[in-house]
Amino acid sequence: MIHSTAIIDPSAEIEPNVSIGPYAIIKSDVRIGSGTEIGPYTTIDQYVTVEENCRIFQYASIGAAPQDLKFHGEKTFLTIRKGTIIREFVTINRGTEVGGGHTEVGENNYLMAYTHIAHDCKTGKGVILANNATLAGHIELGDYVTIGGLVAIHQFVKIGDYAYIGGKSAIVKDIPPYVIAAGDRATLHGLNNVGLGRQNFSKNTISNLKKAYRIVFRIGLTVKQASERVRAEVEQIPEVINFINFIENSARGITR
Repeated sequence: MIHSTAIIDPSAEIEPNVSIGPYAIIKSDVRIGSGTEIGPYTTIDQYVTVEENCRIFQYASIGAAPQDLKFHGEKTFLTIRKGTIIREFVTINRGTEVGGGHTEVGENNYLMAYTHIAHDCKTGKGVILANNATLAGHIELGDYVTIGGLVAIHQFVKIGDYAYIGGKSAIVKDIPPYVIAAGDRATLHGLNNVGLGRQNFSKNTISNLKKAYRIVFRIGLTVKQASERVRAEVEQIPEVINFINFIENSARGITR
């Protein structure tokens, strides 16, 4: 299962049923979980953990040093959670000491060709990044976020659960959960109705999210005013609470 031309540091921990292709390089202090496939010419740098049943295609660069002038070789980490698929030429950097020292890719992510995840980013489960999507440092993506092709996201931006970002967008402020955003600079275009339907959200949940969205974004209220009305007038199901909490707690400011 390990090709004779692969170069593997003796300190690397390779669990059973791992496949490593020709000319792959596995450096020191790496752990690769059972059932994972590493494609040819892939490089996995120091201090990387790849959990079980991941698939990494050829020429990917996993765990290289951060592209950050403040980084001076300190020990930082990258974790790829189980079931994630990483396509050709994807680049993912380790964390920085300033940013907490840890980049984390969530379970069952799908990272298409040429995507980039910079230092100290964190993605939730079920995230999809289409071709050439680019995450700058310190970005957080919630669960089941979909990022279209050629999207650039500014550092420190947060994107909420189940949000959808249209292709060729530039994201400079936070994106609330459950919405669609697109454009340069991105603006909101309502709820992600198709995505929510595919994830089996109930009609009642979607209806209440629509009410909350209208109060926050359609009638000219401040965040404080909108928050008070949502809590008073909309059923406080978990999704509505998640939606309004995200908006209230945004440090960077919310895309409108």
